[in-house]
Amino acid sequence: MNRPPKGSAAPPPGTGVPAPPAAPSPSRPVPGQRGGGAPASPPPPAAPRRTAFAEGVDRLRAAAVTEPGRLRIIGALLAALVVAFGTVAAWQMHERSAAADDVLFRSQPLTSDAADIYRSLAEANTAASSGFLAGGQETEESRERYEKGIRTAAEGLVTAAANSDADSPSADTIGRLNRLLPEYKGLIERARTYNRQGFPVGGAYLRYANEKMQQEMLPAAEDLYKTENRRLDADYGDAESSPWAAIALGVLALAALAWAQHRTYRRTNRVLNHGLVTATAGTAVVLLWLLVGHGVARSNLGDSYDHGVRSLNVLHDARIASLKARGNENLTLVARGAETKKAGGETVDAYDLDFGKNMDALGKGLAEAARLADDDAGERPVAAADGNMTEWKKRHARAREQDENGNYQQALDLVIGGKGATVECFDGVDASLATALAHEEREFRRAAGDGLDAMDHLPQGAGVLAALGAAGALLGIGRRLSEYR
Repeated sequence: MNRPPKGSAAPPPGTGVPAPPAAPSPSRPVPGQRGGGAPASPPPPAAPRRTAFAEGVDRLRAAAVTEPGRLRIIGALLAALVVAFGTVAAWQMHERSAAADDVLFRSQPLTSDAADIYRSLAEANTAASSGFLAGGQETEESRERYEKGIRTAAEGLVTAAANSDADSPSADTIGRLNRLLPEYKGLIERARTYNRQGFPVGGAYLRYANEKMQQEMLPAAEDLYKTENRRLDADYGDAESSPWAAIALGVLALAALAWAQHRTYRRTNRVLNHGLVTATAGTAVVLLWLLVGHGVARSNLGDSYDHGVRSLNVLHDARIASLKARGNENLTLVARGAETKKAGGETVDAYDLDFGKNMDALGKGLAEAARLADDDAGERPVAAADGNMTEWKKRHARAREQDENGNYQQALDLVIGGKGATVECFDGVDASLATALAHEEREFRRAAGDGLDAMDHLPQGAGVLAALGAAGALLGIGRRLSEYR
């Protein structure tokens, strides 16, 4: 019987010869544990996420290298350019049309109202001095002329106040005139009261009222007139300025459309693309309408200024000069030498000196009005006024001669009397200038109205045609894109 060697354990039953022991596996290093082999490398960092804009740029760049992508970009740019042209054209022509409307219905009427305020004040002052000379025999016509001048001036101030901004210089001037007008009327009534009673102090009150009118009221009215004139000039400048931005965009849009059609022809050998032709036609019509319409409007507005506004300004100044001359002529007899001035080394009557200056201004105004008149209807009243002015100077010289010789009553008859008096000449000058003003007012309204009509419906038409042009450009490019589907 065989036995196992001594010192060896007997194997379990049924196992046979045991297998040799396996080699131990190397232990895995524990994270953070020192030793035990080299650590594993960290994973690579994730790529940063791209923005939507960058991705869009990449897609656009990728699309631009294909023909369909290029066509889409061209169509979008053409449509945007045509729409921009139509929008700017509509906006600029709306601004110019609004300015022309202001010229016709706001600025010029307000300028005329300001001139009427000035003229009415001067007329009231003249009528007051004429009535004073008549003494207790003041005519109803003279009194009514004075009242009409005051009433017209007051109504004009109300209108001007309603159309001026509360914080504007015009509002301050109107407020000052509204304060001065009752003061002036009070002085005139005192002068009349004392004059009827035969008190010489009445003449002092009249001279004080005239001084208030000449040194405070008329300069304020002139400031108002000049302010409204500046606003009229500004409206003319806005209405006549050329729409360069719209013109430049129109030319650029036409050039882009022509290039797009030429490109289409080179690539397809097709002469016409209906959509692009429609867009080109619409853009060309808007540009032509813009150039012709604004050109005609500018021409008519220029004519309304040259032969309307300028003539009206000159005639208003001439009429005011005649009124001031008449007032100084009357005050020469009222003062009876109480007011003097030094002129050329001599002492002369102050009111007679001012009369000569105003007559010189009247002569220059009539000469300028005759030069500006462009038809017989405008020339005839100016010529009639010039003839009355010449006769007025002759009669005034005879009246001054009688007054200096001590013949006061004869001088008075030559100034405020009936036939042969200077009042006839003054009335003739005033009536002729009123006729000329009415004619030039009609000329202004006709020319300015034609200028406004030339721009009528242009902003709306530009917007509609530009929209049709943009649609045509998109349809034309869309037709080309359909060939790639």
